[in-house]
Amino acid sequence: MFMLNLIRLIALYMLAGPLSAQDISTSAREFTPVDQMLAADWYDVEEINRTWRHALVRRPAPDKGITKSSIKALANEHYAGVKYPVVIYLHGCSGLWAGSIKRMEMLAAAGYAAIAPDSFARNKYPKSCDPVTKTVGLYRSTLIMRQQDALNAVTRAKQLAWVDANNVFLLGFSEGGITAAMMRGNTPQQHVNARIIEGWTCHAGWPEYQGLRAPVSEPMMSLVAKHDPWFQADWARGECGAFMHPDNGSVSIQIKDGSLAHQHGLLEAPALQSKVLAFLHTHTH
Repeated sequence: MFMLNLIRLIALYMLAGPLSAQDISTSAREFTPVDQMLAADWYDVEEINRTWRHALVRRPAPDKGITKSSIKALANEHYAGVKYPVVIYLHGCSGLWAGSIKRMEMLAAAGYAAIAPDSFARNKYPKSCDPVTKTVGLYRSTLIMRQQDALNAVTRAKQLAWVDANNVFLLGFSEGGITAAMMRGNTPQQHVNARIIEGWTCHAGWPEYQGLRAPVSEPMMSLVAKHDPWFQADWARGECGAFMHPDNGSVSIQIKDGSLAHQHGLLEAPALQSKVLAFLHTHTH
């Protein structure tokens, strides 16, 4: 029955309709020069809160559709309806894009609310990659900023009237996947049920980017293409399985064959959507 419902939900997601520019909060911006960034900027509370206030939201609708909104638009909502399990979506180094919306709406169609904090909403934010040349690591401490934004989003999400605080998950794409892999919560309010990594190998030249830091209580699912064009340097190749706990339900999927094996984004493939939704279902209490 679960798989039958899953097929129906994916079909609903695929029929959700075209995206508009208004669906995406991240726009072209001027990045802060690296030499103007300070360590204090990484932890600045107002900067972190900006990423939350500018977060996009997708929720299941009462009519089985999808409600499109944002944290800012919902700030004064008096909600007394169903509490939803929620997935915190962490964008890649290029910010929120059409693919982010597709992933969020896939989750909402399956009964999970999705919240995407926008790290590009910080006033001071450096460029961390070049999507044209697929160059990464332009600002090493970006990961610290992304982790602060993610921890804040998990904490704030659990305080929302429409969120089931016992069922909170992370899904990170690319740089957001690194964030999901390496984020470490220090309080119960910062812990999640499970984490999903899309488009990251868990192998890096910098130690703070290498491996997984999730506690055993937070199972991981990782999805990566063997020939992902972003990770073809010798030190970046591989997959996350070697770093996973063998007995906590974690799953590592490396796509080795076909056209998908050469792509960075994977979650527009229906077969992988099914695996992700099944993983979420397994770890939803």
